[in-house]
Amino acid sequence: MSLFSSDHKAVARRYLWSGLGFLLLGGLLALLIRWQWAYPGQPVPGLAWALPESRGALTPPAYTAVFTMHGLIMIFFAVTPLLFGALGHFVLPLSIGARGLAFPRLSVVGFWLYALGGALVLGSFAVRLGPASAGWTSYPPLSTPAFTPGLGQTLVTVAVLCAGASAFLYGLNFIVTVVRCRAPGMTWGRLSLTVWGLFFASVLNVLFVPVLAAATALLLMDRLLGTQFFIAGAAAVGGGGDPVVYQHLFWLFGHPEVYILILPAWGMVGDFVAFFSRKPAHGYRLTAGAMGTVTALSGLVYAHHLFTSGMSPLLGRTFMVLTLLISLPAEVMYLNWLMTLWRGSVRLTSPMLAALSTMIVFGLGGITGLSLGAVATDVPLHGTLWVVGHFHLTMGAASFLAVFAGLYFWFPKMFGRALHEGLAKAHVLSSAVLFLGVFGGQLAAGYAGQLRRLYDPYQYTYLKHLLPLNQWTSACAFLLGAAQVLFIVNLVWTLARGRAVGANPWKVGTLEWTCAPSPPPAWNYDPVPEVLRGPHALSQPEVLAQLGRDWMGQAEPMPDAAETEPGPVDAEEPGRVSTSGGAA
Repeated sequence: MSLFSSDHKAVARRYLWSGLGFLLLGGLLALLIRWQWAYPGQPVPGLAWALPESRGALTPPAYTAVFTMHGLIMIFFAVTPLLFGALGHFVLPLSIGARGLAFPRLSVVGFWLYALGGALVLGSFAVRLGPASAGWTSYPPLSTPAFTPGLGQTLVTVAVLCAGASAFLYGLNFIVTVVRCRAPGMTWGRLSLTVWGLFFASVLNVLFVPVLAAATALLLMDRLLGTQFFIAGAAAVGGGGDPVVYQHLFWLFGHPEVYILILPAWGMVGDFVAFFSRKPAHGYRLTAGAMGTVTALSGLVYAHHLFTSGMSPLLGRTFMVLTLLISLPAEVMYLNWLMTLWRGSVRLTSPMLAALSTMIVFGLGGITGLSLGAVATDVPLHGTLWVVGHFHLTMGAASFLAVFAGLYFWFPKMFGRALHEGLAKAHVLSSAVLFLGVFGGQLAAGYAGQLRRLYDPYQYTYLKHLLPLNQWTSACAFLLGAAQVLFIVNLVWTLARGRAVGANPWKVGTLEWTCAPSPPPAWNYDPVPEVLRGPHALSQPEVLAQLGRDWMGQAEPMPDAAETEPGPVDAEEPGRVSTSGGAA
């Protein structure tokens, strides 16, 4: 297939392979961080060729570059492209009954902008003075030439601009596609929750990625053109600017980015718990409304990242209230997931295990984040590993598990072959348990006072006793890295010799599984289906009586021509079923 094909499925596959490659690179960098915390200053096995002057040991500058590039790669070039570039591009048109995206060529442009950014990131490792080393947030003055000279920081700054432009383009494309390209009968109340999550996240991309682009462009001008937007103090000439302005701009994007990454995950979890509990999604409208409420509030909570920056106490109190308020719709959604599971006929497939694991790690991440949303508890915890453990559970582990839930679910549709279920389940379960070990250990170390970004924490007497804890946490991290071999083996084996599957191996009713072959043709549907019901028409007595199965397709008419809707299901609210159906 051409590298420049505008078929959304081809674009999705390009994002998939690129995103998995960067996920591998970002994971290896994470293991280097864990090695340094467990064995500070000791040579890393196999790294002597890259750091000959230190015989393979991480030096303080190398360590700073490693944790900087780990964060940048994971967020901008791994998880986000996998969620949106791979799963979003593939699933969204198929789920709404469209023959493609609204602007197919825009998808191609977006991918190549992302690829250009990725090439700049890789190139930054080869330049003199190394890659970026100002932290993944690139705070000035650390990211100015005075503190990070050399070409590496500049290349990575341009790479972030490219990734942001790509995200803006596919966000705009997704929004227009959902609004204008839905199949006949695909009302807003019949969209899958996955599409709702992608749609709301795309709205945030279009609104807030330009803020990141503005901050990054101004920072780039400070580096290259001698401007002083974010340079102050002794380094400034003629007054200078204010580095805290950059922090406001960055977090005005940075906190919505948390929801950009988690909204598609929430949507997939909502769908998968319904599909594999064989029940309509409880509170479908409430769940979609909760995601919309989080989207609306997401730009109003960003300044809790700045409680320690000298912010006015009155302003801090306002952002504290808003931050705690945004947790309420998330709780509503979480309760709906639990009610969907309650008394369901649960099938522990690999996508279901990954969805349940996402629920667990996200729940723990959300609870630990409450202490960071309140001023009194954020002040002592800010800058410690507690923050690192929290956002890795919320953004890292939850998004990672959701990505693999989606891959295991839609892989048969992408490639016509099913991944091995035993290997997939082992991968999901081992990853989930080890995630809790790694990031739970970070929470414990942070609560004990260990600051983040320290090259050798044990130079401080009060942190020396944390060495065994960090070594145990690092052991979990190394095992977590080893567990990913299960996925790699599964992927390679399946693509080479995996068993072919039918069009609907999961026995669910959404359009991509009931109206398109696996893999779908370039035009997706011929003819375009006419949608008759919502995505969760499961365990309906009339369907069981007439068709002998517990699911029904969204575009499938009932055998009785006089009745095109199953009796207990409300077409605009798939979560509502009658009590006679045995589900609530």
